Amino acid sequence: MNYLKDKTVIITGASSGIGAASARELATHGARIVIAARDAEGVEAMVDELRASGAQAHGYVCDVTSRAEMAALAQFAQDSFGSVDILINNAGLMLFSNWTDVAIDDWDKMVDVNIKGYLNAIAAILPWMMRQGSGQILNMDSVAGHQVGPAAGVYSATKFFVQAMTESMRKELGVHHGIRVNTVSPGVINTGWADKVTDPEGRKAAQELNKIAISPEDIGRAVAYALNQPANVTVNDLIISPTRQDW
Repeated sequence: MNYLKDKTVIITGASSGIGAASARELATHGARIVIAARDAEGVEAMVDELRASGAQAHGYVCDVTSRAEMAALAQFAQDSFGSVDILINNAGLMLFSNWTDVAIDDWDKMVDVNIKGYLNAIAAILPWMMRQGSGQILNMDSVAGHQVGPAAGVYSATKFFVQAMTESMRKELGVHHGIRVNTVSPGVINTGWADKVTDPEGRKAAQELNKIAISPEDIGRAVAYALNQPANVTVNDLIISPTRQDW
């Protein structure tokens, strides 16, 4: 059974990586996709790709750290497709560093995007779902939201926040309003993240770890599975890891 056909799906951070892979997968189920990201060229390329495959898609250039831009994104989706059915909170940063590096700039960036960015998107889109009396919110989490490594303390903290936030939302929004909220928790995924780590030692460790990574498309299929369920079913959390990942 396909429960995704003609659903309007907003995906943040969707110009590449897991967001783009999720968009492609959901489009094959007949979902109507809103590609949201800061990268204007990437947004345009993804929309063109989806439309070429026969999907209904629009793009919106925005920054999740801006409340105003998230509110405008929600309005855009409503105006474009007439509903706001699914939010995939996917835009995120994973920056490794040792505590002794005191990498405050990296800490701030992760808190702003991984926590405040998710909250901004939820604040913008939840009122639409409440008016509809239905909706789904998928918060992209991580195995780092289940266990902590020595060089990923702040990143893990942001993902533990996502776990706690989602469980609270599930108990309120799901139980009392029928708005389903869940997480997908990827293990090591090859999205190019390892080369973006600014700390030299952290980047070296990330590149070594990335050797066992699986693809964004593997996560895209998991996202579709988690969302493509009847209204009385919520897949609370789905952990997807490389077979050779030992944590």
